[in-house]
Amino acid sequence: MFLKKTAILVLFIVSISINAQIDANKLDNLVKNTLTTFDVPGISVGIIKDGKIVYAKGHGVRSLTNKKGMNDNTLVGVASNSKGFTCFALAMMVDAGKLNWDDKVRKHIPEFQLYDSWVTEQFTVRDLVTHRSGMGLGAGDLMFFPEGNDFTSKDVINNVKHLKPETSFRSKFAYNNNMFIIAGEVLKRVSGLSWEEFIETKIMKPVGMINSKASYNRVTNRTNIIDAHTRTEGKVIQIPHDWSETANPAGGIMSNVNDMLTWAKFLMNDAVTKNGKRLLSERSFHELWQLQTPLSVRKNDSYNSNFRGYGLGWFVTDVKGGYKQVYHTGGLLGTVTQFTMIPDLDLGIIVLTNQMN
Repeated sequence: MFLKKTAILVLFIVSISINAQIDANKLDNLVKNTLTTFDVPGISVGIIKDGKIVYAKGHGVRSLTNKKGMNDNTLVGVASNSKGFTCFALAMMVDAGKLNWDDKVRKHIPEFQLYDSWVTEQFTVRDLVTHRSGMGLGAGDLMFFPEGNDFTSKDVINNVKHLKPETSFRSKFAYNNNMFIIAGEVLKRVSGLSWEEFIETKIMKPVGMINSKASYNRVTNRTNIIDAHTRTEGKVIQIPHDWSETANPAGGIMSNVNDMLTWAKFLMNDAVTKNGKRLLSERSFHELWQLQTPLSVRKNDSYNSNFRGYGLGWFVTDVKGGYKQVYHTGGLLGTVTQFTMIPDLDLGIIVLTNQMN
């Protein structure tokens, strides 16, 4: 979801990055005003420009209970910003010759079955991660959200056949988390590693994301982690962390501003680590940011965009006179995040919050 508080921050940063040097004082004031205006306990913001971190700071508190300050190392559930990691991992398997984006899902998961038998046979790995299944928005999310269920990935695979489509196959964008859960199972079957193990050992470790974990339950040091919050009955309250480990490939990663800046730098360096190691071929990396499912653009779009759509785990659009923007948002109970890159400007922007609305 693209919520107003993150949109204001990102629009402001994009504008000043194109037209002038980033003014840290102005940005400090904007974040503080955002905290007050939207009643957000804590926000951490990171900006990388021309390969250098120019801003990494937390504002407010990580929890209304302990009142400890939010900072650039505070862990936050990045939610659907995990989807880019899932697709990067699948692309690594494409490079390894173990997978093709246009493989039929049933090649790797023979028991996979959807409501329509023809769609079942035609459904590809690419379809899993581009939100064009024909199911309605959020179809099947109750299998992992909110808390109180014990569905496994096996259950998700077995149950998607009961989800009746709302549109024809590949005709319309409709966001779907369960397809990413199934994509995580594809990764497990072709790599021999769990999704969590693959993300941490094959991506996070070589990239240098030293404090991030692939899931909430894998975080052992919780001395600097947010609590979740929401507004209810006119005030903001703390609420319990709520995320099913089954849905990790759709939104389970825990990270902070510093590690997400490292991720942004790596991506904008063409998937080459700081040690000079290429984790993904140029061809496979290029494929990730190609538009797969188109989306409409408002006539009076704030970013002067001409096109918008979904790639492989990323939204893609053009902003402010033709700069390509690659981004994703994330929302859990109690948190909202946004990760934005404008590679032409060598600009990356991360916004992590601990309040959901």
